[in-house]
Amino acid sequence: MVNSKAEALGIIFPNSYDALIPELVTERLMASIPFASRYRMCDFLISSMVHCGISNISLLVRQNYHSLMDHLGSGREWDLVRKKGGLNIFPPYAQKSVKVYTGRIEALESIKGFLKSQTEKYVIMSDSNVAVNFDFKELLNRHIESNADVTVVYHKQEIPEVFKRPNGVNKEYYYTFDVADGRVKKIYINSIQSGITNYGLNIYVIEREHLIQLIEEAYVHGYTYFVRDLLVPQIDTLNIQGYCYDGYVAHIHDMKSYFEENMKLLKEENLHALFDGNQIYTKIRDDNPTRYVNGSKAKNVLVADGCVIEGEVENSVLFRGVKIGKGAKVKNCVLMQDTVIEDGASVEYVITDKDVTVTAGKSLTGNDSFQVFVSKRQTV
Repeated sequence: MVNSKAEALGIIFPNSYDALIPELVTERLMASIPFASRYRMCDFLISSMVHCGISNISLLVRQNYHSLMDHLGSGREWDLVRKKGGLNIFPPYAQKSVKVYTGRIEALESIKGFLKSQTEKYVIMSDSNVAVNFDFKELLNRHIESNADVTVVYHKQEIPEVFKRPNGVNKEYYYTFDVADGRVKKIYINSIQSGITNYGLNIYVIEREHLIQLIEEAYVHGYTYFVRDLLVPQIDTLNIQGYCYDGYVAHIHDMKSYFEENMKLLKEENLHALFDGNQIYTKIRDDNPTRYVNGSKAKNVLVADGCVIEGEVENSVLFRGVKIGKGAKVKNCVLMQDTVIEDGASVEYVITDKDVTVTAGKSLTGNDSFQVFVSKRQTV
């Protein structure tokens, strides 16, 4: 069995799939999108890595990373304040070699010096558009036992509908795998296959020195994308193993999926499936407990600390510091941090970003297929 504390380092790509959800990434990146009433998307991957003994975690940011740096800080909440390793954030132009990258090959080549200086044997790479409570120790053990060059993680599910529409969002690549006896036999790029597929979670394991070698060769040839340009052409020469993750997965790939994945957590079985494993850590905000004022009503809600509820709330996810005024009605909504719904206002099928105010008496109504979105710091 591998001692993951000494053997693996983590690399997270926090801008992955930003293009799919432009409404929420005008001032942030995918990794810092708020999720599940008090967390950010990056919290799930970082916490999972920490619980498996990985104490050297790097994030290769591309743009809009101020909110991520504010959220992660020094990494204290995740026990990543270390003299060696710990939490590292690589912003573009922080040093001569670190540039704004397009794909993983360019990103990894820009930190090649950092990778060469580390001592861990393995590298775990992941995008940040999935919320999972993942056992990376089991993944590492499986990688070693199978003698794999690369291990890819997939989940048995249908391809998201947004990718299969005629005018679907295909600015980003996604992958499905043909797996036989554990080995990946074929990799499909942007497949529109119907039914259950082996849908890639964009989590990979590879030996650090092998990764450096592959990246150096790929970069010289002008390659950009790790899977499309590097793994696909070498599918027959590399031992690429598949690891099927059968736990709970929340995918964020458009506004509709963002709304639906939050609302799914109102079902107790989904909430337990995501959070009953290891604890998910996040930035601490010293708020009072949520206060339900006399006369208020709350039914089937996921509510963070610091909220004040005087009106009625049903089937909704409320983040920290949300205030629901007297006589206000909130139904089927996702309200981010410090949103204020003033007295007598009514909102249904609405997503608000941080610091939004819906003034007294106003009514905002969407529907199950199209939610009204109010951007950050707006007053309606």
